[in-house]
Parts: sequence; structure tokens; C-alpha cells
Amino acid sequence: MSTLQDADTLGPELPAMFDGVKLAAMATVLYVLVRCLNLSSRVEPPRVTCQDTALSRHLLRSCPLLTKVYVPPLLWGKSGHLQTVLYGKMGRIRTPTPRGARKFLLMPDGATATFDLFEALGEHKTGGDVTMVICPGIGNHSEQKYIRTFVDHSQRRGYRCAVLNHLGALPQVELTSPRLFTYGCTWEFGAMVDWVKRQHPHTLLVVVGFSLGGNLVCKFLGEKPSNQNRVVCCISVCQGYSALRRAQETFLQWDQCRRLYNFILAEKMKNLILSHRRSFLSSSSSVGEVDLGRLSTATSLMQVDDAVMRKFHGYASVKEYYEQESCVQHISNVQVPLLLLNSSDDPLVHPALLDIPRSLAEKKPNVMFVLTQHGGHMGFFEGAVLLPRPLTWMDKVVVECVDALCWWEEQLLPCDHQQSETATSLDD
Repeated sequence: MSTLQDADTLGPELPAMFDGVKLAAMATVLYVLVRCLNLSSRVEPPRVTCQDTALSRHLLRSCPLLTKVYVPPLLWGKSGHLQTVLYGKMGRIRTPTPRGARKFLLMPDGATATFDLFEALGEHKTGGDVTMVICPGIGNHSEQKYIRTFVDHSQRRGYRCAVLNHLGALPQVELTSPRLFTYGCTWEFGAMVDWVKRQHPHTLLVVVGFSLGGNLVCKFLGEKPSNQNRVVCCISVCQGYSALRRAQETFLQWDQCRRLYNFILAEKMKNLILSHRRSFLSSSSSVGEVDLGRLSTATSLMQVDDAVMRKFHGYASVKEYYEQESCVQHISNVQVPLLLLNSSDDPLVHPALLDIPRSLAEKKPNVMFVLTQHGGHMGFFEGAVLLPRPLTWMDKVVVECVDALCWWEEQLLPCDHQQSETATSLDD
């Protein structure tokens, strides 16, 4: 009898107990989602570091996106990982297809540089001739979706665009020399800029670099003062500034899954290198079978660079390669207006590396450092809840800032001309 009574007593409690387990499970899932998607993070305006100058005040006044809250898609946009993965897999959505002309330039070592030229689709707001010279990210080219979106937006605002195709990145273009692009080799970008200056002698230049391209364009401008001639400004987006610090201190850590991203990028570079295997096994190549054998076992970008990439320019060690190819050695020599844009939740750029642009902006009056709370690596998607818009916050803010800087340059030109005439009359 007591057993039956106990069963009757437990009967009503079992469903209640199972309901409690379900609630606990649901609460756990919701907690994990909130943490993984970073849903509790607040949206904020970008944090801007700069000196108080007439130029910085003009930029902040003329570019509302620098002071307004950047609002990513509600359900997933606060996750730097999802922003980065979506950029990596999709690039952009509903991507336009701008029409351009491919140009080929023979380099002194026999390599063939290529870039695509896109003419403006309207008049520039200043009425002048302005060309954006654009350097994409690692292993990228003008056919990437994020580049196509940015070019289309820039064309419609009156900019001619010249986009470098990194050496060896275009699958349909064979290498004519046993050499790929590297982290900071500016030869091909410099050749493209020189071509634009020759063909369009009255154009002003806007220099734009994305990710690895940001390092390359800052290095290019800082290498020689003459590289800054006719340059209105330089915009760098999501670069890491120091390859040595990135490799040794941050990119081998598991924090924020950086080691996983490192592995994925290494696999991408390995596939790109091996697709040109025949070129690298020629008699004039600095890379041999032994190096390609080492490459096959590489699991990080540092190992890829040590096995193959550093040898294209004869560096004795990967440490020397990173030191010489990083823009951190040259960026302080850039005298034109310089806008450095990064995201706090970029899983490929450790927060410790952001001390470099922040310190530079505090010391130099021509530098502005803009840091968003969200955006990931090259994501910066916008949207209401789930679906992102075709045009990103990054596309809009870069063009908005360039518009303001072109206007600023337009106002300075008459003053510069007047000063030049005054100096001439004094000499007489």
C-alpha cells in the first residue's frame, strides 16, 4: 500500500520536474546565444582619436557617419566573428558589376602587373578630376564582391577607380616571373599609380587600402616623399600595422579563435602558391621543391611566409621580412591627411595592435584614427534585423570622408597658388 501511495505522490511532480529541466535548457541556450552573438553589447558612435585642428573639425562636421551610432543587423551584427565570416563567404549581397578595362604593366623583373580601371559615372561634387587608387586585401583583386560594391558606389559619386590585382591573385592570368605579391611589396601598386599620373596628368589621387592593402598603401606613401605628390588623402581599413607583432604576439593565440583564422588564411595562401607551382620550379626561381615541401606542412601564415613568401625578395629570415614589409616603419612619414579605420571586434587584429594608430593620431595633426565597436574584419554590415543591406557602413563612411577631404583640398588649392605667386614676386 505504501508503494502505491508514494507513486501517487510522485506522479504530479514528474511533469513539473521535466518542465523545470526544459526551462533550464532553454535558459542555457538563450544565454549562450546572447554571449555568442554579443547581443548585450551596446551600439555606439565610433571612437575618434585626433588632434584638434581645422582639418579634423572639418571632417567631423562634414562626415555625420563619424559621429552617429553605427547600427549593425540586430540578430547577428554585434558578433565580430559572424561579420567576418559573412564577409569572407559572401563578400556583399546583391553585388553590382561595374564595367572596367584591364591594364597590363611589365615590371623590371619580368613580372606582369595588372589593374582594372573604372571611369566615373557622374561629375565629382568639386567639379574636378579625382581618381581612387585602390589596393585590396590578401590575395584579392578587382573581381571580389566587396571591391565591386565599393567601386560602384565610388563611381556614382564621381570618382575614377583604379584597382590593383595582386600579383598571382587572378586565376586566369599566368605569372610571367616566379614571384607573387607579398605583405608589403609596393612595386605593382607604384607602377599603377605612375600609369594613372601619366595618363591623367590633371587628376588628383585618393589612396585607399583594405586589410593587407592598408599596410601596403601606407608603406608606399611613407617610403618616398615624391609618392605623395598629387595625393589628396589616404584611407586604410582594417589593417594590422605590424606583421611582426601580429605574428609573434597575437596571431598564434586561441583567444577570439585567432589561431583558427590563421590556419584558414594559411590554407588560402598555400592553395594560391601551389596553383603557380610550375612558375616557381623554373631555373630563375628563388623557391624550390624543398620549399614547396615545407609549405605543404604549414599550418600558419608565419610558416607559409617562412617557407616561401620571404624568399621572393631575398629576406634571410621571416623576422626580417616582417620588419621590412610592415608600414609601421614608414607610416609616420605620411604627410597627407590619413584616416585609419578599425573595428574593436575584428578577430584578425588584436587590440594591442591598435595602440599604433592611436598613438600616431595623438602625435600627428594629419592623422585621424576611427574605431568602431562592431564590424568585424571588413564586415561593417548594416540592416534592420536579419538581412544586411548591399551597401555597408564602411563603403559609405570612406566615400563620405573622401568627399570632405576633396572639398578641403579644393579650398586649399587657390591659397597654395596665391602663396606660390607671392613667393615668386618676392624672389623677383
